[in-house]
Amino acid sequence: MREFAKLIAFCLVILASAFDGAQADNSSSAEARLREKNITLPVEVAPAGAYVNAVQVGNLLFMAGNVSGGLKGKLGRDLTVEQGYEAARQAGLIMLAKVRAALGSLDRVKRVVKVVGMVNSADDFGEQAKVVNGYSDLMAEVFGESVGKHARSSLGVAALPRQAPVEVEMILEVE
Repeated sequence: MREFAKLIAFCLVILASAFDGAQADNSSSAEARLREKNITLPVEVAPAGAYVNAVQVGNLLFMAGNVSGGLKGKLGRDLTVEQGYEAARQAGLIMLAKVRAALGSLDRVKRVVKVVGMVNSADDFGEQAKVVNGYSDLMAEVFGESVGKHARSSLGVAALPRQAPVEVEMILEVE
């Protein structure tokens, strides 16, 4: 009986620590996380073509494709996986600025639902998923694991606008 009580106590400690970890993930808002991590979002830029940055239908927000600024070229030929990762992260920062502009606050995001990452790839490049991780990791960092982790596709493409290395679009559940 005594061993059973110890086992129950041990299980309760494990459950409590798991619950504390889940609480920590959700304890601060996305806007607070940006401040805590000293992440500054760029100013939202108007669309470069005949489209809008965001369309809300019910509780879903559809975000237009977004490229990063600065780097140009193909992954596997002109750029490394690490450079592509940083380009994807930069695209994420730009996207977050557009989400904030559409909603007024990132705290209205209930869930990052789906991400599609397109990587400007050399013919023999096959590390698209590692590149798009730059975007996915940022979403988890800003929104927390339970809100920021998402379903995703990572595609290699022959070309992107303005020779960008990465373009990303996403769908969000919002309040």
